[in-house]
Amino acid sequence: MTTAVTLLTGLLIAVALLLVALAAFSRAAARRAEQAIPPVGRFIEVPGARLHLVEAGEARDGRAPIVMLHGLAGQLHHFRYALVDDLARDTRVLAFDRPGSGYSTRDPGRATTLEEQADAVVAALDALGIERAVLVGHSLGGALSLAIALRHPHKVAALALLAPLTALPPASSEAFRDLKVPPALRALFARVFAVPYFLYRRALLLELVFGPERMPADYPTRAGGALTVRPSHFIAAAEDFAAVSPVMPRIEAGYPALNAPGAPRVHVLYGRGDRVLDHRMQGEGFAARVPGARLELVDGGHMLPVTQAALCAGFIRRAAGIV
Repeated sequence: MTTAVTLLTGLLIAVALLLVALAAFSRAAARRAEQAIPPVGRFIEVPGARLHLVEAGEARDGRAPIVMLHGLAGQLHHFRYALVDDLARDTRVLAFDRPGSGYSTRDPGRATTLEEQADAVVAALDALGIERAVLVGHSLGGALSLAIALRHPHKVAALALLAPLTALPPASSEAFRDLKVPPALRALFARVFAVPYFLYRRALLLELVFGPERMPADYPTRAGGALTVRPSHFIAAAEDFAAVSPVMPRIEAGYPALNAPGAPRVHVLYGRGDRVLDHRMQGEGFAARVPGARLELVDGGHMLPVTQAALCAGFIRRAAGIV
């Protein structure tokens, strides 16, 4: 065996060992996250998905329940951090893990687009006996809420949108750059590289997602942030991200229906310092297209459900007509 062959063999062995070590590190990180933050709610089977949700409070005075839908790469603990228990003092509240996110799962190729996820959420509401709901959508969950309102308007009493995606931006946020992985490589990247790479970029990502506000010290546990390190979480987020561009123009084309008599009332809350989505395009631009929408701008960033929960609770109560 020549020296060159020996060196090449040694290099290949070293690379293989490194990949095995990275995969083991990722599996261990995922196990620790799941042990620290296990499922806390119930599961509902719907076509194409198995949804995890938490419930609190009771319906009273004929009020429509509040249904909360999180954003890209998020999970229901973003609402459970403070909003669920607060709002549950007044009415029934449900927070879902979107299909594929948190502890919700989806069948391969199912419940991926916003339209498919809208149908899955409505199927869950039907199974729960909920005729109409106030939808609270954060970020991508805002776009999902809009999709539900357009596809199933009879199920929506009102929309309370927190920093929602309402228009396809000309360029995606730097926070989502890592999700642009070709489908054939997603599983490999997720199981081997995603966790170490996330930890390497963690400070920058959190600055983008939370800035100009600070991330609460208990965000990794109480708000479920640690679940981000699971390979399944990365795969679902990458699939969700890739599925936005083809569908969002169809959602936008439906906005005239939100101006029609009898359409669900729409409330939008945006932070002027949002570093993930532009409040001018996504908030003010949406309000111009849906003149009946009520837009509120505040000082803050993208993660308002966590950083300014009391403010969001008041906003949601106004949208829901809870005095």
